[in-house]
Amino acid sequence: MTHTATDPDLADVLAARVGTALGAPCTVTGLQRVTAGASRATWAFDAATADGRRHALILRHDPSVSDPSGDEPDEMAREAAALTEARRSGVTVPEVLTENSETTGPLAGSYLVMARVEGEALPQRLLRDDAYAAIRPRLPYLMGRELARIHLMEPSAFTDAGAGVNLSFDDPLEEIYGRYVTTMTPRPILDAAFRRLAATRPSTDRITVVHGDFRNGNLLISPDGIEAVLDWELVHLGDPMEDLGWLCCRTWRFGAPDPVGGFGSRDELFRGYTDESGVTPNPDTVAWWELFATVRWAVICQMQADRGDGPGTDNSMELLAIGRRIAECEHDLLELLGWQPYVLHLDDPTGSFPDLFDVPTSADLISAVRDFLRTTASDADPTVAYRTKVAGHILGICAREAELGDTLRAQHRELLHRHGYRDDAELALQIRADAADAADPAIREVITHAIAARLAVANPRHHRSPPRAPTDPGGATRTRRR
Repeated sequence: MTHTATDPDLADVLAARVGTALGAPCTVTGLQRVTAGASRATWAFDAATADGRRHALILRHDPSVSDPSGDEPDEMAREAAALTEARRSGVTVPEVLTENSETTGPLAGSYLVMARVEGEALPQRLLRDDAYAAIRPRLPYLMGRELARIHLMEPSAFTDAGAGVNLSFDDPLEEIYGRYVTTMTPRPILDAAFRRLAATRPSTDRITVVHGDFRNGNLLISPDGIEAVLDWELVHLGDPMEDLGWLCCRTWRFGAPDPVGGFGSRDELFRGYTDESGVTPNPDTVAWWELFATVRWAVICQMQADRGDGPGTDNSMELLAIGRRIAECEHDLLELLGWQPYVLHLDDPTGSFPDLFDVPTSADLISAVRDFLRTTASDADPTVAYRTKVAGHILGICAREAELGDTLRAQHRELLHRHGYRDDAELALQIRADAADAADPAIREVITHAIAARLAVANPRHHRSPPRAPTDPGGATRTRRR
Protein backbone atom coordinates (compact mmCIF):
# COMPACT_ATOMS: atom_id res chain seq x y z
CA MET A 1 0.00 0.00 0.00
CA THR A 2 1.60 3.20 -1.12
CA HIS A 3 1.01 6.85 -1.72
CA THR A 4 3.16 9.25 -3.71
CA ALA A 5 5.46 11.50 -1.70
CA THR A 6 4.58 15.18 -1.76
CA ASP A 7 7.65 16.52 0.06
CA PRO A 8 10.40 17.29 -2.47
CA ASP A 9 12.83 18.01 0.38
CA LEU A 10 12.98 14.31 1.22
CA ALA A 11 13.93 13.40 -2.35
CA ASP A 12 16.66 16.05 -2.37
CA VAL A 13 18.12 14.94 0.97
CA LEU A 14 17.96 11.29 -0.06
CA ALA A 15 19.78 12.08 -3.30
CA ALA A 16 22.59 13.69 -1.31
CA ARG A 17 22.90 10.85 1.22
CA VAL A 18 22.62 8.06 -1.34
CA GLY A 19 25.01 9.84 -3.69
CA THR A 20 27.61 9.94 -0.93
CA ALA A 21 27.13 6.22 -0.27
CA LEU A 22 27.39 5.37 -3.97
CA GLY A 23 30.36 7.66 -4.51
CA ALA A 24 28.61 9.46 -7.36
CA PRO A 25 25.92 12.16 -7.65
CA CYS A 26 22.46 10.74 -8.22
CA THR A 27 18.84 11.73 -8.72
CA VAL A 28 15.93 10.20 -6.81
CA THR A 29 12.72 9.30 -8.64
CA GLY A 30 9.56 7.32 -7.94
CA LEU A 31 9.54 8.10 -4.22
CA GLN A 32 6.56 6.35 -2.61
CA ARG A 33 5.71 5.72 1.00
CA VAL A 34 4.95 2.08 1.74
CA THR A 35 2.55 1.30 4.54
CA ALA A 36 4.65 -0.14 7.31
CA GLY A 37 4.60 -0.86 11.02
CA ALA A 38 3.29 1.18 13.87
CA SER A 39 6.35 3.39 14.44
CA ARG A 40 8.45 3.48 11.28
CA ALA A 41 7.95 4.89 7.81
CA THR A 42 9.13 2.89 4.79
CA TRP A 43 9.71 4.46 1.38
CA ALA A 44 10.51 2.89 -1.98
CA PHE A 45 12.49 4.86 -4.57
CA ASP A 46 15.00 4.64 -7.41
CA ALA A 47 18.40 6.33 -7.48
CA ALA A 48 20.03 6.95 -10.88
CA THR A 49 23.65 7.99 -11.40
CA ALA A 50 25.07 9.87 -14.38
CA ASP A 51 26.59 6.71 -15.85
CA GLY A 52 23.11 5.23 -16.33
CA ARG A 53 23.08 2.88 -13.36
CA ARG A 54 19.75 2.63 -11.57
CA HIS A 55 19.46 1.37 -8.00
CA ALA A 56 16.12 0.14 -6.60
CA LEU A 57 16.18 1.11 -2.91
CA ILE A 58 14.18 1.17 0.31
CA LEU A 59 14.34 3.84 3.02
CA ARG A 60 13.36 2.88 6.56
CA HIS A 61 12.98 5.98 8.72
CA ASP A 62 12.30 6.19 12.45
CA PRO A 63 11.45 9.78 13.40
CA SER A 64 10.79 8.80 17.02
CA VAL A 65 14.47 8.81 18.03
CA SER A 66 14.60 11.94 20.18
CA ASP A 67 18.36 12.13 20.58
CA PRO A 68 20.13 10.37 17.71
CA SER A 69 23.41 11.94 18.82
CA GLY A 70 23.29 10.17 22.19
CA ASP A 71 25.78 7.62 23.41
CA GLU A 72 23.56 4.56 22.93
CA PRO A 73 23.06 3.26 19.39
CA ASP A 74 19.40 3.14 18.38
CA GLU A 75 17.40 0.25 16.95
CA MET A 76 18.11 1.33 13.37
CA ALA A 77 21.86 1.06 13.91
CA ARG A 78 21.33 -2.36 15.44
CA GLU A 79 19.17 -3.40 12.48
CA ALA A 80 21.79 -2.21 9.99
CA ALA A 81 24.48 -4.14 11.84
CA ALA A 82 22.25 -7.23 11.88
CA LEU A 83 21.58 -7.04 8.15
CA THR A 84 25.27 -6.61 7.40
CA GLU A 85 26.32 -9.58 9.53
CA ALA A 86 23.37 -11.70 8.36
CA ARG A 87 24.32 -11.16 4.73
CA ARG A 88 27.91 -12.15 5.50
CA SER A 89 26.61 -15.29 7.23
CA GLY A 90 24.49 -16.39 4.28
CA VAL A 91 21.07 -15.31 5.55
CA THR A 92 18.79 -14.09 2.77
CA VAL A 93 18.65 -10.34 3.44
CA PRO A 94 18.89 -7.09 1.43
CA GLU A 95 22.22 -5.29 1.14
CA VAL A 96 22.59 -2.19 3.34
CA LEU A 97 23.69 0.93 1.46
CA THR A 98 23.84 3.48 4.28
CA GLU A 99 22.60 4.07 7.83
CA ASN A 100 22.76 7.22 9.93
CA SER A 101 20.98 9.57 12.33
CA GLU A 102 20.17 13.26 11.95
CA THR A 103 18.74 15.93 14.22
CA THR A 104 16.93 18.13 11.69
CA GLY A 105 15.30 17.98 8.28
CA PRO A 106 13.14 15.32 6.61
CA LEU A 107 15.44 12.53 7.86
CA ALA A 108 15.44 13.73 11.47
CA GLY A 109 15.76 10.68 13.69
CA SER A 110 17.44 7.54 12.39
CA TYR A 111 17.27 5.95 8.98
CA LEU A 112 18.50 3.05 6.91
CA VAL A 113 18.75 2.69 3.11
CA MET A 114 18.98 -0.78 1.62
CA ALA A 115 18.47 -2.59 -1.66
CA ARG A 116 14.88 -3.16 -2.71
CA VAL A 117 14.04 -6.83 -3.12
CA GLU A 118 11.07 -8.02 -5.14
CA GLY A 119 8.67 -10.29 -3.31
CA GLU A 120 5.35 -10.48 -1.49
CA ALA A 121 5.03 -9.94 2.27
CA LEU A 122 1.24 -9.70 2.68
CA PRO A 123 0.20 -12.87 4.53
CA GLN A 124 -3.30 -13.03 3.06
CA ARG A 125 -1.92 -13.15 -0.47
CA LEU A 126 0.78 -15.64 0.41
CA LEU A 127 -1.74 -17.97 2.05
CA ARG A 128 -4.47 -17.73 -0.58
CA ASP A 129 -3.20 -16.65 -4.02
CA ASP A 130 -2.67 -19.39 -6.60
CA ALA A 131 0.71 -17.89 -7.51
CA TYR A 132 2.13 -19.22 -4.21
CA ALA A 133 0.33 -22.56 -4.13
CA ALA A 134 3.39 -24.56 -5.20
CA ILE A 135 5.85 -22.94 -2.79
CA ARG A 136 3.60 -22.87 0.30
CA PRO A 137 4.26 -26.48 1.41
CA ARG A 138 8.04 -25.92 1.15
CA LEU A 139 8.12 -22.71 3.15
CA PRO A 140 8.32 -24.27 6.65
CA TYR A 141 11.41 -26.22 5.60
CA LEU A 142 12.98 -23.11 4.03
CA MET A 143 12.13 -21.05 7.12
CA GLY A 144 13.85 -23.65 9.27
CA ARG A 145 17.03 -23.28 7.23
CA GLU A 146 16.92 -19.48 7.40
CA LEU A 147 16.45 -19.56 11.17
CA ALA A 148 19.35 -21.97 11.56
CA ARG A 149 21.60 -19.61 9.60
CA ILE A 150 20.51 -16.71 11.80
CA HIS A 151 21.35 -18.69 14.91
CA LEU A 152 24.82 -19.46 13.55
CA MET A 153 25.66 -15.75 13.22
CA GLU A 154 28.60 -14.50 15.28
CA PRO A 155 27.38 -12.03 17.96
CA SER A 156 30.78 -10.36 18.34
CA ALA A 157 30.68 -9.34 14.67
CA PHE A 158 27.91 -6.83 15.43
CA THR A 159 30.36 -4.45 17.05
CA ASP A 160 32.40 -4.37 13.85
CA ALA A 161 29.39 -4.25 11.51
CA GLY A 162 27.76 -1.31 13.31
CA ALA A 163 29.96 0.98 15.39
CA GLY A 164 29.32 0.39 19.08
CA VAL A 165 26.44 -2.04 18.57
CA ASN A 166 26.32 -4.76 21.20
CA LEU A 167 23.42 -7.17 21.39
CA SER A 168 21.55 -7.24 24.68
CA PHE A 169 20.79 -10.37 26.66
CA ASP A 170 17.83 -9.90 29.01
CA ASP A 171 15.56 -12.48 30.56
CA PRO A 172 12.59 -12.39 28.15
CA LEU A 173 10.08 -13.82 30.62
CA GLU A 174 11.11 -11.38 33.32
CA GLU A 175 11.01 -8.49 30.84
CA ILE A 176 7.53 -9.20 29.42
CA TYR A 177 6.10 -9.98 32.86
CA GLY A 178 7.43 -6.65 34.08
CA ARG A 179 5.68 -4.88 31.22
CA TYR A 180 2.48 -6.74 32.00
CA VAL A 181 2.32 -5.83 35.68
CA THR A 182 3.25 -2.19 35.05
CA THR A 183 1.13 -1.41 31.95
CA MET A 184 -1.95 -3.65 31.95
CA THR A 185 -5.05 -4.16 34.04
CA PRO A 186 -4.61 -7.64 35.54
CA ARG A 187 -6.23 -10.43 33.49
CA PRO A 188 -6.75 -13.86 35.06
CA ILE A 189 -5.75 -15.90 32.00
CA LEU A 190 -2.49 -13.97 31.63
CA ASP A 191 -1.57 -14.50 35.27
CA ALA A 192 -2.39 -18.20 34.90
CA ALA A 193 -0.23 -18.39 31.77
CA PHE A 194 2.68 -16.60 33.43
CA ARG A 195 2.50 -19.08 36.31
CA ARG A 196 2.59 -21.98 33.84
CA LEU A 197 5.57 -20.43 32.03
CA ALA A 198 7.50 -19.94 35.26
CA ALA A 199 6.77 -23.49 36.45
CA THR A 200 7.69 -25.27 33.21
CA ARG A 201 10.54 -23.18 31.83
CA PRO A 202 13.04 -25.33 29.92
CA SER A 203 16.77 -25.00 30.36
CA THR A 204 19.05 -24.17 27.46
CA ASP A 205 22.76 -24.50 26.85
CA ARG A 206 22.65 -22.43 23.64
CA ILE A 207 22.69 -18.64 23.54
CA THR A 208 22.67 -17.29 20.00
CA VAL A 209 21.61 -14.33 17.91
CA VAL A 210 17.78 -14.26 17.92
CA HIS A 211 15.90 -12.38 15.19
CA GLY A 212 13.03 -11.50 17.53
CA ASP A 213 10.26 -11.09 14.93
CA PHE A 214 10.70 -13.88 12.36
CA ARG A 215 7.18 -14.61 11.09
CA ASN A 216 4.74 -14.58 8.21
CA GLY A 217 4.51 -10.90 7.31
CA ASN A 218 8.20 -10.12 7.86
CA LEU A 219 9.46 -12.23 4.96
CA LEU A 220 9.53 -11.38 1.27
CA ILE A 221 8.43 -14.45 -0.65
CA SER A 222 8.23 -15.25 -4.35
CA PRO A 223 6.92 -18.35 -6.14
CA ASP A 224 10.52 -19.59 -5.94
CA GLY A 225 11.00 -19.24 -2.17
CA ILE A 226 12.18 -16.78 0.48
CA GLU A 227 13.72 -13.66 -1.07
CA ALA A 228 14.47 -11.67 2.10
CA VAL A 229 14.20 -11.78 5.88
CA LEU A 230 13.11 -8.31 7.04
CA ASP A 231 12.52 -6.30 10.24
CA TRP A 232 15.58 -6.94 12.39
CA GLU A 233 15.02 -4.15 14.92
CA LEU A 234 14.29 -6.62 17.76
CA VAL A 235 17.47 -8.69 17.24
CA HIS A 236 19.04 -9.79 20.53
CA LEU A 237 20.82 -12.65 22.24
CA GLY A 238 18.81 -15.51 23.69
CA ASP A 239 17.52 -19.05 23.35
CA PRO A 240 17.27 -19.73 19.59
CA MET A 241 14.02 -21.67 20.13
CA GLU A 242 12.38 -18.32 20.90
CA ASP A 243 12.32 -17.60 17.16
CA LEU A 244 10.67 -20.94 16.36
CA GLY A 245 7.99 -20.46 19.00
CA TRP A 246 7.23 -16.94 17.77
CA LEU A 247 6.90 -18.17 14.18
CA CYS A 248 4.41 -20.86 15.30
CA CYS A 249 2.25 -18.45 17.33
CA ARG A 250 -1.34 -18.71 16.09
CA THR A 251 -1.49 -14.94 15.49
CA TRP A 252 0.93 -15.31 12.57
CA ARG A 253 -1.16 -17.99 10.82
CA PHE A 254 -3.73 -15.38 9.73
CA GLY A 255 -6.68 -17.74 9.88
CA ALA A 256 -4.94 -20.74 8.31
CA PRO A 257 -4.75 -23.97 10.36
CA ASP A 258 -1.13 -25.02 9.82
CA PRO A 259 1.17 -24.00 12.69
CA VAL A 260 4.18 -22.59 10.82
CA GLY A 261 2.88 -19.26 9.58
CA GLY A 262 -0.19 -21.02 8.19
CA PHE A 263 1.98 -22.81 5.61
CA GLY A 264 2.80 -26.23 7.03
CA SER A 265 3.94 -28.44 9.86
CA ARG A 266 6.37 -28.06 12.71
CA ASP A 267 8.03 -31.28 11.56
CA GLU A 268 9.05 -29.62 8.28
CA LEU A 269 10.29 -26.55 10.16
CA PHE A 270 12.39 -28.74 12.44
CA ARG A 271 13.70 -30.78 9.49
CA GLY A 272 14.95 -27.65 7.72
CA TYR A 273 16.53 -26.39 10.93
CA THR A 274 18.33 -29.68 11.52
CA ASP A 275 19.52 -30.01 7.92
CA GLU A 276 21.13 -26.56 8.09
CA SER A 277 22.53 -26.58 11.63
CA GLY A 278 22.80 -30.18 12.76
CA VAL A 279 20.70 -29.24 15.82
CA THR A 280 17.33 -30.94 16.32
CA PRO A 281 14.77 -28.68 18.03
CA ASN A 282 13.05 -30.07 21.11
CA PRO A 283 9.28 -29.92 20.44
CA ASP A 284 8.49 -29.36 24.13
CA THR A 285 10.88 -26.40 24.26
CA VAL A 286 9.35 -24.88 21.13
CA ALA A 287 5.88 -25.41 22.64
CA TRP A 288 6.97 -23.44 25.73
CA TRP A 289 8.16 -20.59 23.53
CA GLU A 290 4.88 -20.71 21.58
CA LEU A 291 3.02 -20.18 24.85
CA PHE A 292 5.43 -17.37 25.69
CA ALA A 293 4.88 -15.83 22.25
CA THR A 294 1.12 -15.73 22.76
CA VAL A 295 1.49 -14.01 26.13
CA ARG A 296 4.06 -11.63 24.68
CA TRP A 297 1.75 -10.66 21.81
CA ALA A 298 -1.10 -9.97 24.25
CA VAL A 299 1.13 -7.54 26.16
CA ILE A 300 2.32 -5.93 22.91
CA CYS A 301 -1.31 -5.44 21.82
CA GLN A 302 -1.96 -3.45 24.98
CA MET A 303 1.21 -1.42 24.51
CA GLN A 304 0.17 -0.55 20.95
CA ALA A 305 -3.31 0.47 22.10
CA ASP A 306 -1.78 2.70 24.78
CA ARG A 307 0.32 4.41 22.10
CA GLY A 308 -2.78 4.97 20.00
CA ASP A 309 -4.50 6.61 22.95
CA GLY A 310 -1.70 9.16 23.32
CA PRO A 311 -1.29 12.58 21.68
CA GLY A 312 0.28 13.17 18.28
CA THR A 313 -0.27 9.69 16.82
CA ASP A 314 -1.37 9.74 13.18
CA ASN A 315 -2.37 6.06 13.11
CA SER A 316 -4.26 5.97 16.41
CA MET A 317 -7.26 4.18 14.87
CA GLU A 318 -5.17 1.17 13.85
CA LEU A 319 -3.29 1.10 17.16
CA LEU A 320 -6.45 1.27 19.24
CA ALA A 321 -7.99 -1.55 17.21
CA ILE A 322 -5.01 -3.76 18.05
CA GLY A 323 -5.98 -3.51 21.71
CA ARG A 324 -9.12 -5.55 21.08
CA ARG A 325 -6.98 -8.37 19.66
CA ILE A 326 -6.01 -9.32 23.21
CA ALA A 327 -9.24 -11.34 23.21
CA GLU A 328 -7.80 -13.53 20.44
CA CYS A 329 -4.64 -14.12 22.48
CA GLU A 330 -6.69 -15.07 25.52
CA HIS A 331 -8.64 -17.62 23.49
CA ASP A 332 -5.41 -19.03 22.07
CA LEU A 333 -4.06 -19.37 25.61
CA LEU A 334 -7.01 -21.61 26.47
CA GLU A 335 -5.93 -23.96 23.68
CA LEU A 336 -2.29 -23.90 24.75
CA LEU A 337 -3.06 -24.43 28.44
CA GLY A 338 -5.45 -27.28 27.63
CA TRP A 339 -8.51 -25.50 29.03
CA GLN A 340 -12.01 -25.98 27.65
CA PRO A 341 -13.48 -22.82 26.10
CA TYR A 342 -16.79 -21.54 27.42
CA VAL A 343 -19.76 -21.71 25.03
CA LEU A 344 -22.00 -18.68 25.40
CA HIS A 345 -25.80 -18.74 25.44
CA LEU A 346 -27.17 -15.60 23.81
CA ASP A 347 -30.88 -16.25 23.40
CA ASP A 348 -32.57 -13.01 22.28
CA PRO A 349 -29.97 -10.74 23.92
CA THR A 350 -32.07 -7.60 23.37
CA GLY A 351 -35.18 -9.10 24.99
CA SER A 352 -38.71 -8.77 23.71
CA PHE A 353 -39.23 -5.13 24.73
CA PRO A 354 -39.87 -2.93 21.65
CA ASP A 355 -36.95 -0.74 20.71
CA LEU A 356 -37.42 2.66 22.34
CA PHE A 357 -35.58 4.35 19.48
CA ASP A 358 -37.70 2.84 16.70
CA VAL A 359 -36.28 2.06 13.26
CA PRO A 360 -33.76 2.10 11.80
CA THR A 361 -32.04 0.48 14.74
CA SER A 362 -28.46 1.29 15.67
CA ALA A 363 -27.47 -2.05 14.14
CA ASP A 364 -29.13 -1.05 10.87
CA LEU A 365 -27.29 2.28 10.85
CA ILE A 366 -23.92 0.74 11.60
CA SER A 367 -24.48 -1.89 8.93
CA ALA A 368 -25.25 0.82 6.37
CA VAL A 369 -22.06 2.71 7.24
CA ARG A 370 -20.00 -0.50 6.99
CA ASP A 371 -21.48 -1.19 3.54
CA PHE A 372 -20.54 2.36 2.51
CA LEU A 373 -16.98 1.87 3.77
CA ARG A 374 -16.64 -1.38 1.82
CA THR A 375 -17.69 0.39 -1.36
CA THR A 376 -15.33 3.28 -0.63
CA ALA A 377 -12.43 0.91 0.03
CA SER A 378 -12.84 -0.78 -3.34
CA ASP A 379 -12.46 2.56 -5.15
CA ALA A 380 -9.79 4.19 -2.95
CA ASP A 381 -6.01 4.30 -3.21
CA PRO A 382 -4.36 1.47 -1.26
CA THR A 383 -3.56 3.42 1.90
CA VAL A 384 -7.07 4.85 2.21
CA ALA A 385 -8.51 1.44 1.37
CA TYR A 386 -6.55 -0.17 4.20
CA ARG A 387 -7.61 2.42 6.77
CA THR A 388 -11.20 2.22 5.55
CA LYS A 389 -11.20 -1.54 6.15
CA VAL A 390 -9.84 -0.95 9.66
CA ALA A 391 -12.63 1.56 10.26
CA GLY A 392 -15.19 -1.00 9.10
CA HIS A 393 -13.69 -3.59 11.42
CA ILE A 394 -13.95 -1.18 14.36
CA LEU A 395 -17.59 -0.46 13.52
CA GLY A 396 -18.24 -4.20 13.57
CA ILE A 397 -16.81 -4.38 17.10
CA CYS A 398 -18.99 -1.46 18.17
CA ALA A 399 -22.09 -3.05 16.63
CA ARG A 400 -21.53 -6.36 18.39
CA GLU A 401 -20.84 -4.64 21.69
CA ALA A 402 -24.03 -2.59 21.31
CA GLU A 403 -26.02 -5.75 20.61
CA LEU A 404 -24.44 -8.15 23.11
CA GLY A 405 -22.69 -6.00 25.68
CA ASP A 406 -25.43 -5.61 28.28
CA THR A 407 -26.26 -9.32 28.28
CA LEU A 408 -22.62 -10.40 28.49
CA ARG A 409 -21.80 -7.90 31.24
CA ALA A 410 -24.77 -9.10 33.30
CA GLN A 411 -23.78 -12.74 32.84
CA HIS A 412 -20.20 -12.08 33.85
CA ARG A 413 -21.10 -9.90 36.81
CA GLU A 414 -23.32 -12.68 38.14
CA LEU A 415 -20.52 -15.25 37.78
CA LEU A 416 -17.99 -13.02 39.53
CA HIS A 417 -20.29 -12.19 42.43
CA ARG A 418 -21.38 -15.81 42.81
CA HIS A 419 -17.77 -16.76 43.50
CA GLY A 420 -16.96 -13.74 45.64
CA TYR A 421 -15.00 -11.52 43.24
CA ARG A 422 -15.62 -7.86 42.55
CA ASP A 423 -14.07 -7.93 39.06
CA ASP A 424 -11.59 -9.80 36.85
CA ALA A 425 -8.66 -7.76 38.12
CA GLU A 426 -9.29 -8.90 41.70
CA LEU A 427 -9.39 -12.53 40.55
CA ALA A 428 -6.17 -12.08 38.55
CA LEU A 429 -4.38 -10.63 41.57
CA GLN A 430 -5.59 -13.55 43.68
CA ILE A 431 -4.11 -15.98 41.13
CA ARG A 432 -0.89 -13.96 41.10
CA ALA A 433 -0.65 -14.19 44.89
CA ASP A 434 -1.42 -17.93 44.83
CA ALA A 435 -4.62 -17.21 46.80
CA ALA A 436 -6.85 -18.57 44.02
CA ASP A 437 -6.33 -21.75 42.03
CA ALA A 438 -6.97 -21.40 38.30
CA ALA A 439 -7.50 -25.18 38.17
CA ASP A 440 -10.63 -24.81 40.33
CA PRO A 441 -13.60 -25.45 37.98
CA ALA A 442 -15.58 -22.56 39.46
CA ILE A 443 -12.74 -20.09 38.93
CA ARG A 444 -12.03 -21.46 35.50
CA GLU A 445 -15.70 -20.91 34.60
CA VAL A 446 -15.36 -17.21 35.45
CA ILE A 447 -12.15 -16.88 33.43
CA THR A 448 -13.36 -18.70 30.34
CA HIS A 449 -16.68 -16.84 30.28
CA ALA A 450 -14.87 -13.49 30.21
CA ILE A 451 -12.72 -14.66 27.31
CA ALA A 452 -15.69 -15.99 25.35
CA ALA A 453 -17.57 -12.73 25.91
CA ARG A 454 -14.70 -10.53 24.78
CA LEU A 455 -14.05 -12.68 21.72
CA ALA A 456 -17.74 -12.65 20.75
CA VAL A 457 -17.45 -8.88 20.47
CA ALA A 458 -13.88 -8.45 19.20
CA ASN A 459 -13.69 -11.21 16.58
CA PRO A 460 -16.26 -14.04 16.72
CA ARG A 461 -14.71 -15.70 13.67
CA HIS A 462 -11.46 -16.39 15.52
CA HIS A 463 -12.75 -19.42 17.42
CA ARG A 464 -14.27 -20.88 14.25
CA SER A 465 -10.85 -21.54 12.69
CA PRO A 466 -9.28 -23.87 15.28
CA PRO A 467 -5.51 -24.37 15.19
CA ARG A 468 -3.96 -27.70 14.38
CA ALA A 469 -3.50 -29.93 17.41
CA PRO A 470 -0.32 -29.16 19.38
CA THR A 471 2.61 -31.55 19.47
CA ASP A 472 1.34 -32.94 22.79
CA PRO A 473 -2.06 -34.53 22.06
CA GLY A 474 -2.95 -34.05 25.70
CA GLY A 475 -3.20 -30.34 24.98
CA ALA A 476 -6.27 -30.78 22.77
CA THR A 477 -9.47 -29.19 24.03
CA ARG A 478 -13.18 -29.92 23.78
CA THR A 479 -15.84 -27.26 24.03
CA ARG A 480 -18.54 -27.63 26.60
CA ARG A 481 -22.00 -26.10 26.66
CA ARG A 482 -23.37 -24.37 29.71
